[in-house]
Amino acid sequence: MTLASDKEWQKIGRHDHHGIALPLFSLRNPQNSGVGEFLDLLPIINWCKDVGFDLIQLLPLNDSGTESSPYSALSAMALHPLYLSLWALPFLDRMPQAEELLSQLQQCSSSQRFDYQKVYHAKLKFLKSYFEHTFEAIQTLLPYQEFVSNQKWLHNYAQFSYLKEKNALKPWWKWKITEVNNENELNFYKMTQYLAFSQWAKVKEEAESKHIYLKGDIPILINRDSACVYAHQDLFNLEFSAGAPPDMYSQEGQSWGFPIYAWKKQEETGFSWWKERLHVAEKLYHLYRLDHVVGFFRIWVMPEGMTAKEGYYIPADEKEWLSQGDKIMRMLLSSSSMLPIAEDLGNVPPQVRLKLRELGVPSTKVYRWERRWNTDRTYIPVEEYIPESMTTVSTHDSSTLSGWWQDDGEEVISFCQFKGWEYVPEFSFEKRFEILHDSHRSGSLFHINLLQEYLNLFPELSWNNPDDERINIPAVVLERNWTYRFRPTVEEIISHKKLKSIMKGFAALP
Repeated sequence: MTLASDKEWQKIGRHDHHGIALPLFSLRNPQNSGVGEFLDLLPIINWCKDVGFDLIQLLPLNDSGTESSPYSALSAMALHPLYLSLWALPFLDRMPQAEELLSQLQQCSSSQRFDYQKVYHAKLKFLKSYFEHTFEAIQTLLPYQEFVSNQKWLHNYAQFSYLKEKNALKPWWKWKITEVNNENELNFYKMTQYLAFSQWAKVKEEAESKHIYLKGDIPILINRDSACVYAHQDLFNLEFSAGAPPDMYSQEGQSWGFPIYAWKKQEETGFSWWKERLHVAEKLYHLYRLDHVVGFFRIWVMPEGMTAKEGYYIPADEKEWLSQGDKIMRMLLSSSSMLPIAEDLGNVPPQVRLKLRELGVPSTKVYRWERRWNTDRTYIPVEEYIPESMTTVSTHDSSTLSGWWQDDGEEVISFCQFKGWEYVPEFSFEKRFEILHDSHRSGSLFHINLLQEYLNLFPELSWNNPDDERINIPAVVLERNWTYRFRPTVEEIISHKKLKSIMKGFAALP
């Protein structure tokens, strides 16, 4: 039977794929500037090749400005300048005191957590000084000229970024200055994007040379205060805020503050904005996580002043939302050669999962949550997972296995009964190893876990407190969210012999 996703599957291959998931900002390297950077992925790619893994999954890399959440982007296309490897910038010798300034930034790499605001503003200051001394040389480069000419989204992004700065970072609906008097004022923002895409091109080239697939993350929504919404207001419904109903993540539900799509307007344009978004992403990744896939069918909304608990679904009629979701999913598949892997966790109607399976779009299976919830609540053996799925033991929005074992006693006891284990408060190496082992021998074709789940097998590679291994706590605004950093450096990770041996064993599982 021919599936809508056949061409995407042909690109990846219908066989087992073992991979790691990581936030780029979490990589620790004495050479970087207090945050994981694009070129820090080069040794990770080679390490994955060495252990037999063939996939690296990342959180969104889009520019989010002063917002630390990678899911709150200023642009669906632009990469975050925060991730630039400053030490590798061209013409750096033309910038006075470059080595001294780099050394000061590199001192930020010693902190346990990533100080987003400090690093963001320091790197922005560095880049502006760099621009003043090197742009004359950069703009003469043919690749720069071609990049600026070929990226249709770039002008809108540069204009938005410039005007936002001129208006003291206020949201666009409160701007007083709304015009750019001199187009040269936009060159800084165009230059940073050229540099970011250039460095990422090196990462992708290295990945492809080692036969490693890069899995991006495409959030379903975009920040209301973004270049995309500012330039295409008719494609969004600004009367509503999107979110999620009460579920396992939040008893109160979630309000994200993002506008929903005006899908009829999107369709009238031939979904041109979405197609451009996928076209840009296709230059960066080989496949992608499709965030909150149920939202393409129906989405939980709140008019202004309403809480998440008081929200409701749009569309409400099942026939309408099934038809809408089918049309959008087919558009996404036909517009790109990247295979999407759907994030279909939480309150998802069975009709949505049936549609995903009909289209051949892989779903997500979180081992400790895969239970027969509508009957006897027993755990589903991993061997029974469908091939068109991805098995994982945790997500960036959940606790790690360590945190789960520490905090969710009843669930852990139930899981121990399923495994035939005697429950003990201490989470042993053997039990942790077996859970990870199970995840790599499931019926899924994709087996991807957070890198820290493997690091946590070894005390010297993990933080003592399991809470310090968590990336995000959803539905609440906390300074600690999105500031997680691995305890070991990249070099310490890739040189750890016992870790490498275990990873090789997982990759070799049939």
